[in-house]
Formats: sequence, structure tokens, C-alpha cells
Amino acid sequence: MISWFFIGLVITILFTPGPTNTLLASSGVQVGIKRSLLLIPAEAIGYILAITVWGLFIGKISATLPLVPAFLKLISAVYILYLAVKLWRTANQHVALNQPTIRPRELLCATLLNPKVLLFASAIFPALAWKDQEVYLLHISVFVGLILPIALFWIYVGSMLATNKVKWLSQSKLQRTASVILVSFSIPISYSALINL
Repeated sequence: MISWFFIGLVITILFTPGPTNTLLASSGVQVGIKRSLLLIPAEAIGYILAITVWGLFIGKISATLPLVPAFLKLISAVYILYLAVKLWRTANQHVALNQPTIRPRELLCATLLNPKVLLFASAIFPALAWKDQEVYLLHISVFVGLILPIALFWIYVGSMLATNKVKWLSQSKLQRTASVILVSFSIPISYSALINL
């Protein structure tokens, strides 16, 4: 069974500005929504590969070192707080969206190297996902299903920022909202990690 907590965390972390989302928005600015859709499968493949590799690695290590998952969860909670503070502090800084045209290969590489993947594998996906194939398939399917609307959102944001038609839509508001939501999610993750140490 998928928990609402899992869904909420995945949505929040995927919405958080980062390398992948910046590239999606950049593509929206440069080539528009329709041509940017080719990037979404690359993002999904990148996340599936990286999360699965990290998750299986963590699953194997936890058999001999049972405190590793709790420790990684605590590190993830600290990383979420770091992201929240960074988003809040840089909310008024201009993000350069005028990058060279983004191709699926670049987006795949950026996603594979995205620090969020370790966060997903160690703290967001349940530990049982790395031991039970059915639980893994259920969670990764929901995860991939959530990628599509969020990737479309970032591409759309880029296309809207390019036109300057939507005055209320600003990078600052998006970042500050994401920051507050991230802080609210870091608390239960920290608590969960601390009670398992």
C-alpha cells in the first residue's frame, strides 16, 4: 500500500528546484512545451536507474550494518533542511535559463547525478521496497506516474517565464513555498531516523 506521506514527499522533492528541473524549465524557455516533452522519458529513466542502484546497495548493506538506513535517513533529513534554507536564501537570485538547447542525453546525466536520488532511495522509498519486488514495483510505478505532471509543470513554468505573461508566477514565490514544505517534511524523517538509532 502506498502511503500519502510517500506521495507527499515525492511530490515535494520532485517540485523542488534542482538541476533536472532547471534543465526542464530551460528547455521550456528555449523550445517550448511540445519539443521539451522528449526530455520526460530521459528524466524517468535516470531516476529509475539511480534510485534502484542506490536502493539495492542500501538494502544489501543494511543486512550487515542495520544502523546504516537510519543514519542515511538522518543525513537525508539534514539535506532536506539544507535545501529548504538554500531555496529560501536564493529565492531572489536570478536563475540563468538561457542554457544551450537541452537534449535527452544531458537531462539523463543530470538526473543520474542529482543528489535527490540518494534521498529517495534512503529516506523516501520504504526499506521493504529493496527486499520485496512487488513493493518496489508499486512504489517505483507511483513515482514514475508523479514525474510526468511535475516535469510538465517545470516545462510550462519555463515557457511562461519566457513570455512574461503571468505576473504572479515567480521563481521567488515557488522557491519560498517549496522551502516551507521541505521543512515540514524534514521533521518526521528526522524523528523516524532518531528513534531507529
